[in-house]
Amino acid sequence: MSRGYREGDSKRYFDWLYYAAIDLRAAKLLYSDERCLNMVAFHCQQCIEKGIKGYLLWRKHHLYDGHNLPWLCKQAMTEDPHFKDRLPLVSDINHYYIEARYPADFLLMLDSESAAQLVADTSDMLAFINSLVKFDFQSYRPKFTPVRKD
Repeated sequence: MSRGYREGDSKRYFDWLYYAAIDLRAAKLLYSDERCLNMVAFHCQQCIEKGIKGYLLWRKHHLYDGHNLPWLCKQAMTEDPHFKDRLPLVSDINHYYIEARYPADFLLMLDSESAAQLVADTSDMLAFINSLVKFDFQSYRPKFTPVRKD
């Protein structure tokens, strides 16, 4: 059973790509602190998740649920076969959604070199998606709704 989307989840694909770019920027900022390398991995996972969801929303006019990157990538492959080349990457990054955020008996501990490669691969994936959708982060201005204080 899927959780479904909240009523307020954006149906604008550029919003998803904008937030994907924000996650990538967060990963790059966190990279400067070696204690935050696991959070770098989490933000890379989030970047790719939002990027693929934005792409799917653009192509299929449907907002997909879930966090499973290989499954999302396979959905994107039905629209563009070039996503098949990205499947090994998203399969590797997929486990960072949980493992990078919660303590476990066997902790995930990324080293600086692995985190740098992850950021580079994520940057490449987002650039690929943005090139398909023709999204430009620098010129996009998301529509913000003021928060009501009742």
